[in-house]
Amino acid sequence: MGRLLEARIERIPVRGAFTIARGAKTHVDVVLATVVDGVAVGRGEGTAIYYKGDSAEAALAALQGVADAVSAGATRADLLSLLPAGAARNALDCALWDLEAKQSGRRVWQMLGLPQPQPMLTAYTISLGDPATMAAAAAAVRGRELLKVKLGGEGGPAADIERLAAVRRAAPDARLIVDANEGWGGTDVARTLASLAPLGVELVEQPVPAGRDAELDGIKAAVPIAADESCHTRASLDAIVGRYSHINIKLDKAGGLTEALALRHAAAARGLGVMTGCMLCTSLAIAPAFHVAMQSEFADLDGPLLVEDRPHGLVFEGSDVFPPQAALWG
Repeated sequence: MGRLLEARIERIPVRGAFTIARGAKTHVDVVLATVVDGVAVGRGEGTAIYYKGDSAEAALAALQGVADAVSAGATRADLLSLLPAGAARNALDCALWDLEAKQSGRRVWQMLGLPQPQPMLTAYTISLGDPATMAAAAAAVRGRELLKVKLGGEGGPAADIERLAAVRRAAPDARLIVDANEGWGGTDVARTLASLAPLGVELVEQPVPAGRDAELDGIKAAVPIAADESCHTRASLDAIVGRYSHINIKLDKAGGLTEALALRHAAAARGLGVMTGCMLCTSLAIAPAFHVAMQSEFADLDGPLLVEDRPHGLVFEGSDVFPPQAALWG
């Protein structure tokens, strides 16, 4: 009996509500890919990139469409041409990494030639809301070293500055990064960044809509800017250089660990800093991303803290996330 691909959609409840500029979520639908080869089993999880028009249902259909190729022995390299970047390819690519690790008796970090993973600092996300609500959320997690603050809400940059100032008052010792979620298009981004700098902001993600990156041409950025929605795979990089200083790598955007690792290498070769991020997801999706985050300047791997996680999930202690155990992945 050869390899078999099994795929299904799982609905994961969100703890409370997760709110960004595009709306609030009370659950996330993920696609789970499981590849069985004899007694070895590999698993991977993907979350659809909704702003790209992807869905869990489309990802499931895509996985079902390549089941025969997987049974015939399709490799991770083959997936780059079999499937487009997105949740389906991510789930399957990570399942194949997990399967190979199980078959070889090695951990994925050993397969990659990386040092043994250690606990790492991860950001914790403060959802978008009014200043008082965001301040209360920051105060509730006071003591966390790195907060990622969702902005881009009603009222534009001026209101966002008020939101961030409230978070800073509530968490005076925290390091801050900001995700503008494309919300500052058509505004004076340089002026907004200059206002954020005194608040100790270390990085701002995606201030303008993807496709309108030219709005950043020539600005003097008081805070480094990272491309998120504007950067998916290596094909995105030519439009990044000179406009952004960093990129946010997410395995769902890249379409798996294979492309994410290649993207990190290509970004470094262009002098770009790297942040490793995530969608709403469980620990099964974060486990492979951990290996990219080990090689990144910033890590935002708090997805499992925001949902009802799986068994054998990652351990979060203080501001750190601990490496995945083999019982989970890799």
